[in-house]
Amino acid sequence: MKIVVVGDVLLDVDIDGEATRLCPDAPVPVVDVSAVRRRAGGAGLVARMLAGDGHNVTLVTVLSDDDSARHLERALDGITVVAGSSGAPTPVKTRVRAESHPVVRFDEGCERPPVPEVTRAMLHALQRAAAVVVADYGRGLTANRELRAALAALAPRIPIIWDPHPAGTEPVPGVSVVTPNFTEARSMAGRLAVGQEPPATGQESPAAGQAASGPAGGRGADAAEQLATTLREGWRSKAVMVTMGSQGAILVQDDGAAPLPIPAPQTTVTDPCGAGDRLAASLAVHLFEGHTPDVAAVLAVREAASFLRNGGVSTMGDEPQPVKLRGHDTDALALARNVREAGGIVVATGGCFDLLHAGHARALATARSLGECLVVCLNSDDSVRRIKGPERPIINQEDRTELLLALEFVDAVLVFDEDTPEACLNALRPDIWVKGGDYDVTELPETALVESWGGRCTTVPYHPARSTTDLAAALSRVS
Repeated sequence: MKIVVVGDVLLDVDIDGEATRLCPDAPVPVVDVSAVRRRAGGAGLVARMLAGDGHNVTLVTVLSDDDSARHLERALDGITVVAGSSGAPTPVKTRVRAESHPVVRFDEGCERPPVPEVTRAMLHALQRAAAVVVADYGRGLTANRELRAALAALAPRIPIIWDPHPAGTEPVPGVSVVTPNFTEARSMAGRLAVGQEPPATGQESPAAGQAASGPAGGRGADAAEQLATTLREGWRSKAVMVTMGSQGAILVQDDGAAPLPIPAPQTTVTDPCGAGDRLAASLAVHLFEGHTPDVAAVLAVREAASFLRNGGVSTMGDEPQPVKLRGHDTDALALARNVREAGGIVVATGGCFDLLHAGHARALATARSLGECLVVCLNSDDSVRRIKGPERPIINQEDRTELLLALEFVDAVLVFDEDTPEACLNALRPDIWVKGGDYDVTELPETALVESWGGRCTTVPYHPARSTTDLAAALSRVS
């Protein structure tokens, strides 16, 4: 499954520390900074969430050419990004927190820029989507006419989830589910009533507030249902889901079904940031998997609550998420998918790699030079014992994995328990499978498998004077 996330990318910065005193020249807390964390926000956060779940993700967005954009690029490392030029500074939202309590937030570069251009590559990436999440953060990308036309053409064929913004644009007709929160829904319903364009600042206009102060001006399930009904009809979407935080959500569909109230699980929330992004990402996945909108909505609410209960965005790191495998096979598989989607060559090799030596390093470096990434298929400890005897491996699989990943020419490690790497290869599907020159590729059992999907097998030079067996024997003589 390929999910395309479309929308505006922000740079989120969290400055965490401890406040134990007041500033001497003003009654404000002094925060002693202990950590500064940066991550992709907006559409970038949605893409990072989906990639973290092991999905094949492409992010279609626009980027600036400034220092903050460099941080964003690092934070999006490992995700296929198809971007045009934003023509404006990168928007940065910085939160200062003391003992996890917000102190202040300041925003930079958040004025609404002109509508950016889209490239042919951006539009082409959309055509290969199995599902789309539109993360509109009011920066103008969703107002581009070519992009809107492409999304409108896709709406009858694939699930499209549209997460709107008060300063953004209306969803294109026919999208699967639009997911405003209650405040956003009230503002947008007010604008529909008076025929207003979104405000350039992202603030709710007085007229919109007055228009929304009627029966839907309260804050409960009845008001949310009325807002969802108004928006679904005005936007001509298949469904609208208005979220209400701890009160859950209301789903209104176009099929005549009764509005569905969805309770939120009891959750202690310290930081609600990212809940809407998690909800939209989950909805896209569940709709693609074939769930009906009501079932997908219930699952998405539960997963958003679980995301917050488990720490929310604070668990997502700051600088780039590592592409290299850290004990999770999905990282290696996601890396291979992303490289292949970007038109690159995936190279794989395999073995025990017990007691790394110069022969290993030379072979791995040569293998990596054949493509854009190198994945090592590593025999597990049990597999090594069955092949080489009860005294092996000398180094356990966790340490062997760590040593391999320390080499700059190894991008990921995929551990397998079988005696041969065939099942591992079938999951990875590399373009090139590399073995040492002491093997005859025509006799390898995995050759036919690799060639079945159009891959090829090759060899790299073998260094007979360097082997693990000889190294182990030498070590035994000096122990």
